[in-house]
Amino acid sequence: MDSFKGVECFVKAVEEGSIAGAGRRLGISAAAASQNIARLEQQLNTRLLARTTRQLALTESGQVYFQRVQAIVRELEQAQAEVADLHGVPQGKLRIACSSAFGRIVLAPLIPAFARVYPRLMIELVLADHYVDHISEDIDISIRFAQQVEPGLVARHIACVPLRLCASPSYFAQHGIPDTPEALHAHQCLLFRSHMDGRLLGWGFFRNGVRFEPRLNPTMISNDIECLARFALDGAGIARLGAFIADPLIAQGLLQPLFEARQNGSKKANADTVLADIEPLNLYACYQDRRAANGKLRLLLDYLQQSIPPEWRP
Repeated sequence: MDSFKGVECFVKAVEEGSIAGAGRRLGISAAAASQNIARLEQQLNTRLLARTTRQLALTESGQVYFQRVQAIVRELEQAQAEVADLHGVPQGKLRIACSSAFGRIVLAPLIPAFARVYPRLMIELVLADHYVDHISEDIDISIRFAQQVEPGLVARHIACVPLRLCASPSYFAQHGIPDTPEALHAHQCLLFRSHMDGRLLGWGFFRNGVRFEPRLNPTMISNDIECLARFALDGAGIARLGAFIADPLIAQGLLQPLFEARQNGSKKANADTVLADIEPLNLYACYQDRRAANGKLRLLLDYLQQSIPPEWRP
């Protein structure tokens, strides 16, 4: 048992990049984690970690050992979770990754109620807009946009969030209001740059069942969607925002939406030839493999699907 404590601390220290990080992950002090690793090194009669004041590095022996034991630690954690499921008491860690804006505005308010129902879970919400690796970052489940779902992950569709094209009333007063998606190229467009591959994300529409992206004129760009909302509020141009960001600002009269007549069922006689539906934002709950869908993950998935707004449910 003492050996396994050392192995566990060693693996978490490498994954977190520090012994203090390993202690936080395991709920013990940094000193206790360091002592466990030191005892493991003594038993193996070799140094696994090269400690400096600024960083933690693997020795050659440490690299070999880490490659062998990381999967073992993960399998043991999975086995413990499955045994706990048999007794109907979800417990242990549950590490959730999500994009910053959706996580902060939508997901974070939902988590406390779930935690109160299952107090033996230790829940960690990781907000990150970069590519998240489930294995190296020890993520149990991630909430991803459709464009972020990668091969090898099990993905469950949990939400279909409307997107709004909107700008400030002052912008439209100065520049006019485009009446079709094709007219957007004559306007100042505020575009999002993907953290995944660095590309600018186009604006998708559907007309008569056919998807298309109109030509746009990007005048301001950001990799943070809330910055784009700020630009739009300041009259800098038209932004594409998730309903969870845009709707409160629209309700206050701070932003004005485009192409809403078709969505609300009021359309001109020839609207099908010019108007189009804005492509929604599809979100998926992703996990590493079907074996990982243990009780606590299933409970979280069911809770999320019951808790998100009914109009967003797929």
